[in-house]
Amino acid sequence: MTVTNQARSLVRSAIEALQSDGALPPEMSTDGVDVDAPRDPSHGDLATNAAMVLTKRAGKKPREIAELIKAKLDGHPALDRVDIAGPGFLNLTFKPSFWQAVVAQIVQDGEAYGRGGVSRGERINIEYVSANPTGPMHVGHCRGAVFGDALASLLAFAGYDVTREYYINDAGGQVETLARSAYLRYREALGEDIGKIPEGLYPGEYLIPVGEALSAIHGATLRDQPEEVWLPVIKAEAIKAMLAEIRSDLALLRIEHDVFFSEASLTADGTDKIAETIAVLRDLGLIYDGRLPPPKGEKNDEWEDRTQVLFKATEFGDDVDRALQKSDGAYTYFAADMAYHKVKLDRGFTHLINVLGADHKGYVKRMQAAVTALSSGSRSLEVKVGEMVKLMDNGEPVKMSKRSGNFITLRDVVDTVGPDAVRFMMVYRTPETVLDFDFAKVTEQSKENPVFYVQYAHARIVSVQRNAAEAFSDLDPDGYDYADAELSLLDDPGEISLMKRLADFPRIIEGAARAKEPHRLAFYLYELASAVHGQWNRGNDSPHLRFITESRGTTVARLQLLQAARQVITSGLGVLGVHAPNAMR
Repeated sequence: MTVTNQARSLVRSAIEALQSDGALPPEMSTDGVDVDAPRDPSHGDLATNAAMVLTKRAGKKPREIAELIKAKLDGHPALDRVDIAGPGFLNLTFKPSFWQAVVAQIVQDGEAYGRGGVSRGERINIEYVSANPTGPMHVGHCRGAVFGDALASLLAFAGYDVTREYYINDAGGQVETLARSAYLRYREALGEDIGKIPEGLYPGEYLIPVGEALSAIHGATLRDQPEEVWLPVIKAEAIKAMLAEIRSDLALLRIEHDVFFSEASLTADGTDKIAETIAVLRDLGLIYDGRLPPPKGEKNDEWEDRTQVLFKATEFGDDVDRALQKSDGAYTYFAADMAYHKVKLDRGFTHLINVLGADHKGYVKRMQAAVTALSSGSRSLEVKVGEMVKLMDNGEPVKMSKRSGNFITLRDVVDTVGPDAVRFMMVYRTPETVLDFDFAKVTEQSKENPVFYVQYAHARIVSVQRNAAEAFSDLDPDGYDYADAELSLLDDPGEISLMKRLADFPRIIEGAARAKEPHRLAFYLYELASAVHGQWNRGNDSPHLRFITESRGTTVARLQLLQAARQVITSGLGVLGVHAPNAMR
């Protein structure tokens, strides 16, 4: 339970006691009564609006209600004092023993601390990356990949049953372009001079190994065959090769999906999920034959000035109705996407989340309309859109990758700075903001580099624990076991401040999970690291505050505090997919 929830429980219990005593109306609702941190920390640890919310319901002045609640809370063993501020706000200050007990709880809970406090297994599907299998991952995919994976881990840590999913766009014109591009490289592998790659095909060197593999498998047997013979063969093998490369690229960032769903499977093996979806919508009265006006200010390859099968998307908040079948009967891309999301709903997920790139902003309303319609409003689709990433090196733009042909690959970025820096920095800003990713800044060893600063805090704690074992031979050099710690010895303001920061971890997890914002956790870890480093620096200035002192009792108590910090940093970095190193080089 978070400290905020504990305080909220105390306040509500006091109100219920007053209702039982007859001091407040017994039927009075307590909706809206809440507890939060005050703007000024000097006012206390937490503040409640209870008196302000209840004044009309109770028929009493706020300050009168505040006095009643204060009288019930005074003397509580966890509270140091209760103060009334302004017209009736109540400020709560907890005793040091309360925060010391939190430290003991963290060490006792270990990896379970802060875990599972939001949900009890609600099923969530998170679809992220879903790049077309036509080439290696580029830096634009990188941000969505890291954000989606961190969000999935955050929700799983908070107690949700999470499925990580990748939608393979292996149907349509782009994969046929891939096949034709691979066919050229196949001919090149057979010794033919293919010259300059024609306009409209993929020029990147990443297809050279694909062509060589095709040559090794098929020899020259496909070269003189008509396109209808070689195209499906090469398309299947090129997609397979590209997916293997995509998985390899994602593995560099420690990203693994639970499900890879093929778009082509929607209409394979005698099934037609798209037709089934359209039939469902027709039964719901959400399909009609009609014409759409030309799009304003945006390119739409699916628009045509003819009668088409249309979905009543405007009934669910979209700007216009959407085409599902063209005049020639061909399905639109949107029709396939609707069918895919119906498959997700049929699999029993209670909430869907899609992580998309900035170029898909215009797709959000129509897909949310689709999910609402297909679930009769019982399910929702949440879409997170990641803005572009600008790669810099000492403030200068980074040049393009030769291997890719026209973009910077994910592998280029990870090879340059490592997966930890990429993962942490990709979620250190909200996805809605453009991210300037400077190679020089994310590798420098300073407070200005958040990932270094947080990892260094963990390494520093481990170093202190090892040094303490040298000073006191009976201590565990790997930390963890300080069962005889007398935490009552920890009453320095800096130590109490660090305890309060550690106690905030479950609340941060809860808030970040509910808001779907993993950057909150990254910010928190930086602040926690700052508190650890700050207490270290205070020990340098005042020897009696050092983590290791001549007093074994004081040393063990401080080691227990550091172990709690180590656990929280480890858990937090683990959620973000970042290592917690025992040493820094």
